[in-house]
Amino acid sequence: MKSAIKYFACLLLVMGATAVGEIVRLHLSPPNMVMLYLLAVVLAALRLGLRPAIVTAALGVLAFDFFFVPPRFSFTVQDKEYLITFFALFGVGLVISTLVSRFRQRTEELAEREAETAALYRLSRDIASAPDSSAVYSAIVHNAAECFQVEAALMIPIDGALQVVEKNGELEITAADIELAKWSFKSLRKAGHGSGSYSDSSAMTLPFVVMGECIAILILFTCERGAIAEKRLNRIVEGFAIQLKMALVRLELAQQAEAAQVVHAREKLERALLNSVSHDLRTPLATVTGVLTSLKEDGGHLSDRARLELLDTACSEAERLNRFVGNLLDMTRIEAGAVRLRLEPCDVQDLVGCAIGAVEQRLGNLRIDVKLADNLPLVMMDMVLMTQVLVNLLDNARKYAPLKSRVEISANADKNWLYLAVSDQGGGLPGKDLQHIFDKFYRVPIPEGAGGTGLGLSICKGLVEAHGGTVSAENLVTGGFRVCIELPLKEMEQQ
Repeated sequence: MKSAIKYFACLLLVMGATAVGEIVRLHLSPPNMVMLYLLAVVLAALRLGLRPAIVTAALGVLAFDFFFVPPRFSFTVQDKEYLITFFALFGVGLVISTLVSRFRQRTEELAEREAETAALYRLSRDIASAPDSSAVYSAIVHNAAECFQVEAALMIPIDGALQVVEKNGELEITAADIELAKWSFKSLRKAGHGSGSYSDSSAMTLPFVVMGECIAILILFTCERGAIAEKRLNRIVEGFAIQLKMALVRLELAQQAEAAQVVHAREKLERALLNSVSHDLRTPLATVTGVLTSLKEDGGHLSDRARLELLDTACSEAERLNRFVGNLLDMTRIEAGAVRLRLEPCDVQDLVGCAIGAVEQRLGNLRIDVKLADNLPLVMMDMVLMTQVLVNLLDNARKYAPLKSRVEISANADKNWLYLAVSDQGGGLPGKDLQHIFDKFYRVPIPEGAGGTGLGLSICKGLVEAHGGTVSAENLVTGGFRVCIELPLKEMEQQ
């Protein structure tokens, strides 16, 4: 049908040239009218192709002879010189048709290459920003559907079986489509609509083959096979396959790099843990050992006061060692999700009193100010664990607050939340430290070499979050450091 239309267009071009020639016949000699038919040949070659252009040249010779060569309206030629004109018209028309047709073909090829390059560029741009394999598969299907103007799906071999990983909208993949894809996967050949295999299918399967390995199967649906040139189809599929392979390799390398970073971070954490454990275990053990050695060797020569001081030192270091081991165990329980809350109605004033009593002997010259709002409600919490939270916060304040300064514990509540805060009058923390203050084993340089494991605030965070609350830290405008705890009241009441 399309061919018939083209040849009918050839006839119209010749008729048009003849009509124009009839108009200007009185002003031009017959040999000059040949240019009108050559123009028709050029238009036919540009728009219709080589064969229609040749037909146009032949029709032009006949029309020129019939309408303009004496005697007119007859194919008889009186002047034999016109025979040379006929051959010249047809020969020049043939040459022009060939040249213009080649130019047209070359232009179409360049346009196709440009379209292919643009399609591959869009695909590479989309894939470059893809964070994971799912986004890569989506980019492949979206760009394939846009490039071929059809619906598309992508199948990937996973654990030895082809699986659909992406498709357009509500597109349904039938069992026949899957079997067709399996055949293409095994044979490394395209199949389906318009191909030499399973050509009665409405779908076409295109294997993505890279270095002899099929990495995916692209399925095109309701496609007009004749609209896609063989070479162009192969080039696009090859380009898509290479882009997919490169993207998957990039993601794999990124995962390996991330895994290497995780391993490095874990090794760094293990070294920090080893250093922390060795230091924080060795120091109190060395002190206790030294005290016991002194008592053993020189106990008979020491005064009662000296012996009591040594025993107090040993007890203090033993308590420090016990706190450290307890912190390690608590951190292990929190990370393992083994914290079990024993919730009961607790008075905030009792909670604060228990925490102060537990650390009172270690506070030295620090003064504790307690500011509790009136009529604070009873809060459902684990009294022992929340006491430990406040003890850790007070210990932290003791390390950073100047001597004879003030540490403040405040509490208030609204309808939904209980707000607890512990503030000191130290110098605060740099911004870079403030961001990591609740990280495990993170330690800020402490004045006068006071000890610390970097676990106290991490434990606070874990225990508060186990209660459904949040914990945060901030520097005070007036100087100092404050840790704020928020505990939900409604959730606690329901529990």
